[in-house]
Amino acid sequence: MQKIKVAIADDYSIFRDGLKVGLNRDKNLEVVLEAENGEDLLEQIETIHPDVILMDLKMPILDGMEATKLIKKRFEDIKILIVTMYDETKFIIHLMEIGANGYLLKNADPGDIRKAIYSVYECGYYFNDIVNKALLKKLILKNNIKPSFNQNIEFSERELDVLKMICNERTASEIAEALFLSPRSVEGIRQRIIEKVGVRNTAGLVMFAVKNGVI
Repeated sequence: MQKIKVAIADDYSIFRDGLKVGLNRDKNLEVVLEAENGEDLLEQIETIHPDVILMDLKMPILDGMEATKLIKKRFEDIKILIVTMYDETKFIIHLMEIGANGYLLKNADPGDIRKAIYSVYECGYYFNDIVNKALLKKLILKNNIKPSFNQNIEFSERELDVLKMICNERTASEIAEALFLSPRSVEGIRQRIIEKVGVRNTAGLVMFAVKNGVI
């Protein structure tokens, strides 16, 4: 496979250096840029286009939350993994809702960070225990909502099949093989579902599926 191009945005050089050491052990990962704040990151990705960004939240000049919003508006294909010390539910839910593809704590195992990079690159999202618990907590607090589809959204049987497989972390190639479709057709169906649901990305689709009892 081609190398996954990774960017690291964090104001602590020691943390960036530690991440680089861990990521460089994987021959399929390449750190292509580093930034000490969101503004620096935005300037660099104009010319150096990473596949995945490891984004800290608390940074000077432009923090990770605002940087995520701006990047998702201008570069929808770039995947963003939040890597932070903040584990409050409000942060996790908000970041996932504005387009982040995954959320990790800085004390995560290096292997988990590499796994998350592969997951967002191949599937579009990475849901770990911290994200799952935040989603469940939000649903419990809103327990007036029964698991059911939005009555204004109708899915074909094929769209439901694709949505369920996406939730099971199947790649476009794996879904295509299982459903006897081309990967391009699967991507077209995925985009159609995104437009129907009104979310930003695959992570949003999974959140919708959890909320509405698809999985």
